[in-house]
Order: sequence, then structure tokens, then C-alpha cells
Amino acid sequence: MALMRPLLKTSIRPNCYSRAAKVSSSPLASVRHKSGPYGYTQAKSLVFSEYGEPKDVLKLHTHSISPDLPASSLLLRTLAASINPADVNTIQGTYGVKPTFSPLIGTTAPSVIPGNEGVFEVLSSASPASPSTSSSPSAANIQKGDWVIPAKTGFGTWRTHALAPASTVLKIEKDGLRPLQAATVAVNPCSAYRMLRAYASPPLREGDWVLQNGANSGVGRAAIQLAALWGYRTINVVRARATPEATAALRDELVSLGATHVVTEEEFLARGFGEQVREWIRKDGGGSGGGEGVRLGLNCVGGKSAQAVAKNLGQGATMVTYGGMARQPVALPTGLLIFKDIRFVGFWLSRWADGDAVEKARTVNEILGLMREGKFKDVPVEPVEWNWETEEGALRQAVQGTLEGYRSGKGVFVFGDT
Repeated sequence: MALMRPLLKTSIRPNCYSRAAKVSSSPLASVRHKSGPYGYTQAKSLVFSEYGEPKDVLKLHTHSISPDLPASSLLLRTLAASINPADVNTIQGTYGVKPTFSPLIGTTAPSVIPGNEGVFEVLSSASPASPSTSSSPSAANIQKGDWVIPAKTGFGTWRTHALAPASTVLKIEKDGLRPLQAATVAVNPCSAYRMLRAYASPPLREGDWVLQNGANSGVGRAAIQLAALWGYRTINVVRARATPEATAALRDELVSLGATHVVTEEEFLARGFGEQVREWIRKDGGGSGGGEGVRLGLNCVGGKSAQAVAKNLGQGATMVTYGGMARQPVALPTGLLIFKDIRFVGFWLSRWADGDAVEKARTVNEILGLMREGKFKDVPVEPVEWNWETEEGALRQAVQGTLEGYRSGKGVFVFGDT
């Protein structure tokens, strides 16, 4: 999967004008860092040229973008860009798909710009592609000032500016939205939407039950909200916090989002939990099909937690695995396959998002519509400020920090004076 396109070769150059980026006593030099000589745009990108821990291999590279844009291309300024686990795994070299290393932005060694999710403002446009020749359903009529998000994964969003073909982005209506909302819509909410809508057979109906671990994750929170909007009931498993009070606060927070029940991992794995699930279903009903038990399980943990999800599913249910935070295999009792006819499948967002641009655009727009209406709450975030003077070490540590213990929110680069 190429993260940098051949289009960039003629218009993005290494920092031949590095002196223009330095603050001096001259008023003109200190007005705007990103304006280089002859109209070139000064840009900075986080890159890596070898696999490893983010703190060890990420570098901040400065380069210039020519004002002469290739046909059907856009000059973009990044407003916000998310830090997702898949991005970190890509840097570590452990992700399922390896990126293509390229020298096209003038790095000393062939490199990759990480980041799959973000929102950009269009600074200038050169003859947007027509709908008949573009794989992106919103590539036509993109104008200066519009907001766009990547149409496919592997775009490389951790940079202040980008030059990209119009066909590689989706235009979104920015009215009523904040950059943080647009920057976090394409991964977690779309994953939850797709798994809830496409994997149960027959499809879930109002009153049906869903069981998920990792319920406090971005996908988990999105699944809670979408399920509540569509009339599904949810059982949500979370890790206990440091104190009972903190655990209770998390439980209350997820219930406020629409969760039906919230339990800790310890409660979930305890003997007798299956009877508790059956009691909830007897009390609240088993969906429009009646008495079917839990019809869909969502697993992002693996190990014993995944086993417990599977054991608590009803006859003919489906379990979808989309992550493995525990780094333990999913080992399943044979009886669940033979006697309960449970389906076990995997979900990979990139396969869907890169294979069906029209459906991705429709899903994104539906979720953004719910945000505008106040029906879908943002995921908690930890903003990471990125200005022109932000140092490389601060950005590296922000990425590395995503691997460390409990976090109050999803890391998001928020771009200011760039």
C-alpha cells in the first residue's frame, strides 16, 4: 500500500528554502513560517524510514510544495489528525499490511508518512477530477475552503500540509462540525457502524442483544451509541479502574451514552455470569425473534475475554473480532461451532473502506449528520498541539504515549499556526 503518491514527485521538494522557516529579526521573515520564496509552501511531516518504536524512529521532516499544482490535485492544510493503534502498529512493523517506503518528499532515506485519519482544509485546487474518472464519489467540485478527509487508508495524515490528487479525498460538509469531529469519524464510528449493520445473519432487529468487550474504546463507545439509536440492547465489558469510584463513574458514563448493562472484566469472567445474561434477556426480552439470546459479539481483546464473549452468545450468533489488545490468541471451544452453530469472522476496516468508496462516503455522511443533530457524542480526546515551532520530541512522545496504560481519550494532533 503506497502511502505517498507519484504525483508528489514534481511538486514536492526537499527543504531547499530552509532559511525561510527560521525566525529572524526581519518582520517579513516572522509573519508566516509556511510561506517560502516564490510562493512555495513550507510543510512539515512526521516520517519513519525503518520499523521500530515511535520514540526511536519518528523524525520531523521539512520540505516545500510548489505553487504550480499538477492537474486534478489539491493543496491541503491539516486541521486535525488522529493517532490510532493501527498507525502505531504500522510504525512498529507489526501491522497486517506493510507500507511502501518512498523518497518523494525529499527525505534522505525512503520513508513513510504515518496516519490514516484526519481532516484537511483545501488551500488551492487545480481542476478537480470529474465524477466519471474518479474513484472518490465527492472528488468533483472541490473548492478552496472545503473540508476533505482521506478516501482510503494509508493517506499519511501526520503532516502540516499535503499535495494530493482530488480523487484520493472525500469532501464533507463542514457546516455544524468541529475539526475534531471530522478528524475522528472515519475509523472508530465507521467500524462500529459496519459491524453492527453487516455481520449478524439475519441482520439485527430492534430489541436484539449485542455483547462487546473493550467497551470503553473508541469503537466500543460508537457501538453503544449506534446500537441505542437503532434499538439494540448492549452488554458492555470494561476493565476496572484504579478505584471503585472511578469504575462507577465510567459505568455511569457509558450508560449515559446508551449502554444497557456495563460490567467489569472480573465480573464478566466470573462463574455464573452466563446465568446473569439469561436473566437480563428473560427480563427485557430477546429481540423481535424472541428467545434468541445474544445475537452479536464484538471482540477487540482476545484471550479469555474472547472466549467468554463466545460462550455467552446465543444459538446461531456471530462473533466479530476486530482487534487483539491482550495479544493472546482467540481459542474457541469446539462445541460452540458444532452445537451452537456460532459464526466467527474478522473485520478489517481497510478492506471495506478501500474497497467501497461510495458506501464509505455514505456511512461517513450519516454519522456526521448524527453529530450535527447532537445524537452522536464525540469520543474523548487528548489534543496534541502541533504548531510550526512544535519540537520533534513532543510529537514522538505523543505517539509513544498511546501505548501506555489507561488514557483519558484518543490522541489527536490539532494543528495551529503551521
